[in-house]
Amino acid sequence: MLRKLKPSPAMAVAVCALFLALAGSAVAAGIVPLAKRALSADNAKLLQGKTAAQVAALAPKPTLTSVAGLASIKTAPFSLGAGGQGDFQATCDPGQKAVGGGYDNPVGTAFSVDTRPTPDGGSWKIYLIASSQEAASGTIYAVCLK
Repeated sequence: MLRKLKPSPAMAVAVCALFLALAGSAVAAGIVPLAKRALSADNAKLLQGKTAAQVAALAPKPTLTSVAGLASIKTAPFSLGAGGQGDFQATCDPGQKAVGGGYDNPVGTAFSVDTRPTPDGGSWKIYLIASSQEAASGTIYAVCLK
C-alpha cells in the first residue's frame, strides 16, 4: 500500500522563499533602471539654479579625514645573550591602544613564544628566547590606534 507523503512545513516555506526570490530578481531587473532614472531626475530638479558652493554643501561629508592619521607604529630595541630569554615591549603614546605587534631579528636567532597586549592595552609585549649558540637583537613593534 502506497502512502501519500506530505511536505513538511519547513519544505513549504523553503519552496515559497525560492519562488519569491526568483520572482523578486525578475521584478527588480525591470524596476531598478526606472528608479535610477527617477532619482537622477529628482536630483537634477533639486540642484537646478544652485551655485557650485551650494551643491558642494549638499554633498555627504566623510566621517574620517584619513585612516593613516589614526594608526602609528612604535618601536623598542631588544637584546638577548646566547640562550637568553625575556619579555620585551613597545609602548604606544598616551591615549593610544596597541592592537598588534611583532618583532624583527636581524642579528642572531630569537623565537617568539608569546605575543600580546599589556593589560591596560597601552603596549605590545613579546616573550623571546634566543638560540643557545648565539646572541640575538632586533626591534619590537607595536601597532597603535588613537
